[in-house]
Amino acid sequence: MTFFSIIIPVYNACDTLPVCLQAVQQSDFRDWELIVVDDDSTDGSAALAVEMGARVMRTHGRTGPAHARNLGASVAHGRYLFFLDADCRLHPDTLSRAARHLQADPTLDALFGSYDDTPAAPNFISQYKNLFHHYIHQTSRETAVTFWAGCGAIRRECFLELGGFDAARYPRPAIEDIELGYRLTAVGGRIRLAKDVQVTHLKKWTLASLLRSDIGDRAIPWSRLLHGQTAVPADLNLQKEHRLSAAALAVFLLSAWHRLVQSRRLNQSRSDKLLSLAAFFSALTLLWLNRDLYQFFRRKRGWFFALRAIPLHWLYYFYGTAVYLLTAIASNRSRR
Repeated sequence: MTFFSIIIPVYNACDTLPVCLQAVQQSDFRDWELIVVDDDSTDGSAALAVEMGARVMRTHGRTGPAHARNLGASVAHGRYLFFLDADCRLHPDTLSRAARHLQADPTLDALFGSYDDTPAAPNFISQYKNLFHHYIHQTSRETAVTFWAGCGAIRRECFLELGGFDAARYPRPAIEDIELGYRLTAVGGRIRLAKDVQVTHLKKWTLASLLRSDIGDRAIPWSRLLHGQTAVPADLNLQKEHRLSAAALAVFLLSAWHRLVQSRRLNQSRSDKLLSLAAFFSALTLLWLNRDLYQFFRRKRGWFFALRAIPLHWLYYFYGTAVYLLTAIASNRSRR
């Protein structure tokens, strides 16, 4: 039996697909089959994949990556399904490292890796977004409760028993992989975050695309998913430090706003000074809680990059917390 069935969902990916497929072919691990699922592309992605030796499946109309991956899994023969995004480039040893983890621990049902620290797009937003992803995965615990389909493998029989990704719930790129991980661990499955299994992300991010993805495709559906859980897992972006940071930012914003309103008065009171102190110390708390991340940015890209990243990182806490609270209110109202 083939070890890996590499499944790549594709939609108009001609810019990155050649690099992605070439990296697969240059892997030092050879026990795999390659399945590209074209999700109604209009740029010739399917023909390109055929030319480069992939087995190509086609969806009937635009269905989203969850359905495309499920379609690829339905024809796969590998012991493990290795999901890879079309804008990711494997390292030569990515597959072999993943295989060693799975062979060394037969009780593992799935694993996933991370982006590396050398994203391809040179602009600031792309560097920030990908380095932040790399840092989160590299500093999280190895025992995971979630899954990542950008670079992740799962035992084929487990995937099929779970019914695959929930394509009906997630018809566009969202958190279908996270939700799959929750279902897998809920039935006793074991998932590992394999930090040495890495890929280079080729995507160019802009501020608009980052906000669209972070809020519309992640924060909103993830918050809704969490509201249905009995407990919020302390995993990846939900670690204790991140929750404390969200609380510190809330104190900072509320204190700063009230202080700004109060500053219009002629007479300053003791409460004004307390508000100033609250804003100051909550900002210091935010910097302290995230000091390792900011030092990581400094080591990788210098002080100027790190300083530019701080307000963007605080913005991330702001919209993540705001979305979580708003969806909680909406969820409570719908239950009445």
